[in-house]
Amino acid sequence: MPEALLAALGARFSATGAPADLTFAHVVGIGDRASRGAAHLAHPGMVRRLITSALVDAPAFIPMAMENRVETYTLPQGVLAQMMREMAAGRPGLITRTGLHTFVDPRQSGGLQGGSMSAPRVELMRIDGQEWLRFLPWQIDVAFLRGTTADEDGNVSMEQEAIPGEMLSTAQAVRRMGGTVIVQVKRLARAGSLRAREVKIPGILVDHVVVEPAQRQTYATEYDPSYAGELRLPDGAIRPLPFGLRKVVARRAAMELRPGAICNIGAGISTGISAVAAEEGILGRIVLTNEQGFIGGAPLTGPDSGAAQNWAAMVDQPYQFDFYDGGGIDRAFLSFVEVSPVGDVNISRFAGTIVGIGGFVNISQNARETVFSGSFTAGGLEVECAHGRLHIRREGRHRKFRETVEQISYSGRFAAEEGRRAAFVTERAVFRLAGGRLRLEEIAPGVSLEEDILAHMDFVPDMPEPPRLMDARLFRPEPMGLSREPDFA
Repeated sequence: MPEALLAALGARFSATGAPADLTFAHVVGIGDRASRGAAHLAHPGMVRRLITSALVDAPAFIPMAMENRVETYTLPQGVLAQMMREMAAGRPGLITRTGLHTFVDPRQSGGLQGGSMSAPRVELMRIDGQEWLRFLPWQIDVAFLRGTTADEDGNVSMEQEAIPGEMLSTAQAVRRMGGTVIVQVKRLARAGSLRAREVKIPGILVDHVVVEPAQRQTYATEYDPSYAGELRLPDGAIRPLPFGLRKVVARRAAMELRPGAICNIGAGISTGISAVAAEEGILGRIVLTNEQGFIGGAPLTGPDSGAAQNWAAMVDQPYQFDFYDGGGIDRAFLSFVEVSPVGDVNISRFAGTIVGIGGFVNISQNARETVFSGSFTAGGLEVECAHGRLHIRREGRHRKFRETVEQISYSGRFAAEEGRRAAFVTERAVFRLAGGRLRLEEIAPGVSLEEDILAHMDFVPDMPEPPRLMDARLFRPEPMGLSREPDFA
């Protein structure tokens, strides 16, 4: 994040009232989920239109979108990343199937989350008898980018950065449009002193460099050499998850891993899978990736989510999404907030708030199989695990298994038509999408099927057989011994 640039721009508007009525676009959610990042621009009148994949990291924009004070779009993260490359080449937008039959589809809301649509961002096309979406380009006048070191000629390297992003594509796009590229860096080097192979943004694309010596690697971390690939940590140095609900869910999801599988670990509760895999000694037998561009290693959880440790390779974000869109993921591990009887999933808008979509649509719509993970209910849920059994101490206030979802982020019907598989993992039940409907397959030992599961669903799932019990090892604090399972032994 070029934090100093955004902070300065926000302060300038507060002092002078300019610049106003901006179109503000950012590919990923940016901020500390409080007052930094995109939140610096959340002043009335400063931003007229917001184009992003996620609002959750800058919550100050959420009420502005909900109250229709800002024309707000949440489009798939991969679409926005790849769009930078398409605009750099002067192409007429991005043509993709990503987003079909979700709220991004123009037959639903076209990605609009707040305000009135001034112009469509996406249109439906037919090519060779098949439906496609065309996401439309827009003008960019100024880009705020970030690197680690710039030399006196404006060449920028990224040796300490936690993620690569789409810095090069964005700089190229803005240069083609006649705009201005401003790059925030941590330090300045003499002209010609950077290793040419380490330059990520050539100086020919850069108009201004701003040196910020206090630049942090992430909002949560000053600098961690393992994030930058400077060193690799022993698996034992990757912090295990504390024992509790989130670990139970991550463990059960991790049981879906197979040796050699290429996986995506999304945001939220699923990020715990990498810590479980490290603790269980199977991290080296699988390939975990995340949408920010990391291949192999352990994607991080919590406030550093998006970064990774012990990665084998790092590619720019648009290329990672090329791989994802092309069906490169064997299994994806994502979160859910609402699920319908036919397997529709909502993660983007619910309970009076807008989270956004991130890379969820690219990942879930193109993976061969997706494992959706989450707690069974939300809002105050408390559980206890003891002696291999689960006890519900206090039920959550909000149901997640709903007759209809507020917004379709994943179409169960479309997935079934294309032969894509889906599972739904919670702390007390496991479902799969079968025959176009949700089927209950497992329940936790210690819970009641009627009182703890069916009573808290808006619908009755298919149950062709009596549900079997979830593995009791999930509910004990010691490691499960997954490395000794037949698949990994």
